[in-house]
Amino acid sequence: MSHEEPDLMNGTDLPGFHSLLGYSQASWEENEAVIELELQARHLNLGGVIHGGVLTSLLDIAMAQAGTHCPYPGRMRKAITLSLTTTFTGQCSSGVIRVTGRKRAGGTRIFNSTGEVHDDQGNLLAIAEGTFRIRSGSDKPEGVPI
Repeated sequence: MSHEEPDLMNGTDLPGFHSLLGYSQASWEENEAVIELELQARHLNLGGVIHGGVLTSLLDIAMAQAGTHCPYPGRMRKAITLSLTTTFTGQCSSGVIRVTGRKRAGGTRIFNSTGEVHDDQGNLLAIAEGTFRIRSGSDKPEGVPI
């Protein structure tokens, strides 16, 4: 039985909570990450619109990714969230949302990112800012094995 590497770029083999959310990676490069999510009933709150926890989780992921791009196949870089502030600016209940995280500043271990979520009509649903710490072993571009 052969062992294949997880395909994180195409949204397959996402671990744990990431798999539960069910997003896909639209793009990921140095200082910017974009993920997309096709809304399903499981992503909605009791009012029938996207749950704020889903928006916040997606922002957290994209903003951390913005500071942890790894250009080496089969390897990745990791960060932990130190602080995260989300402001909700709109609602939607269907379609595909797009989450963009951008690294804005940082040193060798700590970095700051901002993020935005838009619906498929271009409406702004949420904005965020966060501070992240690079995990041990992830401070170099080659990161750690997946």
